[in-house]
Amino acid sequence: MKIIGAASAFPENYYPQEFLLTALTEYWAAKLQNPQMLRRLHEHVCVDGRYLAVPVEEYYRMSTFGHFNDAWMKAAEELGSQALCRAITQAGIDPSSIGALFFVSISGISSPSMDARLINKLNLSPSTKRIPIFGLGCVAGAAGIARATDYVKAYPAEVAALVSVELCTLTLQREDLTVANLISSGLFGDGAAAVLVAGDDYEQPGPEVIDTQSTLYPDTEGVMGWKVSEKGFELVLSPTVPKMARTHLGQDVDRFLEKNGLRRSDIGAWILHTGGPKVLEATQEALGVDRAALETSWECLRATGNLSSASVLCVLEQFMTKKRPAPGTWSILAAMGPGFCSELVLLRW
Repeated sequence: MKIIGAASAFPENYYPQEFLLTALTEYWAAKLQNPQMLRRLHEHVCVDGRYLAVPVEEYYRMSTFGHFNDAWMKAAEELGSQALCRAITQAGIDPSSIGALFFVSISGISSPSMDARLINKLNLSPSTKRIPIFGLGCVAGAAGIARATDYVKAYPAEVAALVSVELCTLTLQREDLTVANLISSGLFGDGAAAVLVAGDDYEQPGPEVIDTQSTLYPDTEGVMGWKVSEKGFELVLSPTVPKMARTHLGQDVDRFLEKNGLRRSDIGAWILHTGGPKVLEATQEALGVDRAALETSWECLRATGNLSSASVLCVLEQFMTKKRPAPGTWSILAAMGPGFCSELVLLRW
């Protein structure tokens, strides 16, 4: 099994962080008692700018969960199809060879699920197996690759497509002035990514998927997720997330590598979910690596913010297209998210 394509797609609306800070200060003007705190929080997320699903003035006109979700559906179909089309072109495959389509998102819902809309929009085979996944959040990019790999193990003559669309700004809660929501208003952005995983019958070049590992930490449901109300998705984000990374990620990786006869020193490329500055710093500490080892993740964070499940796929795209490791290089692709949990993918370039 190997990854033969990885591509991203972003909305047309890109704004520098300072512009968004000004807009949010105005958005919350009636209730924000300490604008300087919002500024400090935004300055600490290490984000230069972000893409928004709709022009910034549209957010003032949307007031219900239905309004926001309608915007999600429209943008998700467009961005998801763009990302998948680019991945297909990059891989040079016939779209009819896609046997399964995995769709992941945590920022909106639809029924029929978005994968059906993408199949129709791109004229994929009506026999394509549809696997929509909701609720995994930031970890879903890595988990989606793992589940796509499971599929092509059973169907080596096929390609499994993974599409992630995360329009995090459409979950913004106007009434929520908690520190967690204020941080998220400066950290999360919008975008999509697609990855193609091919079975062993394919000869296209790409990193080989050697193994995957899923780890759920018992009784940690309250660390991250949504509280779903009539207002939509209200963020649950514990300050213990960096601690979770420090406590668990290193031992998860060591156990995974030992199973494959490897050690951390054998890993030549780390493909990590962007998280945020505190999460990336905790990840570096947990893995015993310096900032340079995760520089691509830091670059993606600065450029687009945290894209939830799409983030690690965008980091993978950078390695696939601009920073390709030398043949034979071992690599770990990893993310953590609601559950609380980790997903690891071992690659060989």
